[in-house]
Amino acid sequence: MWGMMNDPDEPSNALVRPYAVTRGRTRPRVEIAIEALVETTARGRDASVVGGREQQLIAGLCALRVQSLAEIAARMQMPLGVARVLVADMAADGLVAVYEPTAVGDDAVGTELLERVLSGLRRL
Repeated sequence: MWGMMNDPDEPSNALVRPYAVTRGRTRPRVEIAIEALVETTARGRDASVVGGREQQLIAGLCALRVQSLAEIAARMQMPLGVARVLVADMAADGLVAVYEPTAVGDDAVGTELLERVLSGLRRL
């Protein structure tokens, strides 16, 4: 029985680790839109204040260029909900800045933002 729990091919193991990183939390401190852009702050570039392997990877990704929440989840190969919780925690700690999309007209997302997100997704 124990060997089955440690089987790397077992699908449940793939999901346990990401949710362990969030300590089982599935809801972020603040809601972040899937198309929100994330950028590492000067504080986040200081490796001594960034805790956890996943947070360090996110800080590294977003230090190179601004990334959408969707891009972060895809590049990290983790569920969107886990990425959202991690990014929200990092934003609360001042490690990243989150830029939510602005409403244009009738709450429509700007075409330029959608084109940037689509372009980023195509690069994946």
